Amino acid sequence: MTIEGKKILVTGGAGFIGSWIAETLASKNSVKVADSLKTGNKDNLKKILPKVEFTETDIRKREKLSGLIQGAEIVFHQGANVQIQASVDDPQMDADINIGGTLNVLDACRKHDVERVVFASSSAIYGNPSNIPVTESAKPSPLSPYALSKLAGESYMKLYSDLYGLKTISLRYFNVYGPRQNADSPYSGVISIFTKNVREGKPLTVFGDGEQTRDFVNVKDVVKANMLAAESKPAVGKAFNIGTGKSISLNDMISILEKKTGKKLVVKYKEKRKGDVMHSCPDISLARKILGFVPSVAFEDGLSELL
Repeated sequence: MTIEGKKILVTGGAGFIGSWIAETLASKNSVKVADSLKTGNKDNLKKILPKVEFTETDIRKREKLSGLIQGAEIVFHQGANVQIQASVDDPQMDADINIGGTLNVLDACRKHDVERVVFASSSAIYGNPSNIPVTESAKPSPLSPYALSKLAGESYMKLYSDLYGLKTISLRYFNVYGPRQNADSPYSGVISIFTKNVREGKPLTVFGDGEQTRDFVNVKDVVKANMLAAESKPAVGKAFNIGTGKSISLNDMISILEKKTGKKLVVKYKEKRKGDVMHSCPDISLARKILGFVPSVAFEDGLSELL
């Protein structure tokens, strides 16, 4: 699983997941990071700067992006609008970044003979699947412009693999959590917001009845999946679910938080948000079989680390 001696670009590399990918690769590779800093934070890279080369830019800036990709052997494409509600409010913005920006990445990779592109897709493409756990062969049913743009990104990945021979892999992340996830935005992951509020003695806000279920996967395991995807030959042209294969309701998660803290937490229930999925749990057997992906961080252990 070790990648060594490669020239690598990480788009969105100052973000939550991208910064962990960059940090994992920095010691044994030549790593460049591109990030607009709209949701990313340069502080996430403080352990590896100036060893990695950082460029503040937007993936919509085609020429600048092409210059950064020139010479790269592997591109980890993490750069995106990741805010579902923002995509509902402004679908044009979301498409410009997530579809137009992804096309810029792919075309530059084709032009500069990049060896491989690993794309951050999302479980949101499934919508509310008819069968749980959901397999990669399930019919996509996006419920938001964000989900639709991620599905379009996957389609472009496969097209560039089939049509141009560019080696691409798409990873459908489920609910990723862990250190560095921004808890100060209403669009942040629910775990980062909940654990921050617990530490600060603030109430927890749940949109809906709390019975919605999620597969929460630790960022360390997501990074592992990216490393495996970057080296797997049979993975090329395919998409993989990346999660733990187990789901938990928000209400049960709150009960675990109460058990770990010994406190009765104040919970406020509000109206369900547009575009939110009710139940989400992946079948990860394909990733296990082809990538050799085995998640290693137990949910309660990851939660304890954040608390």
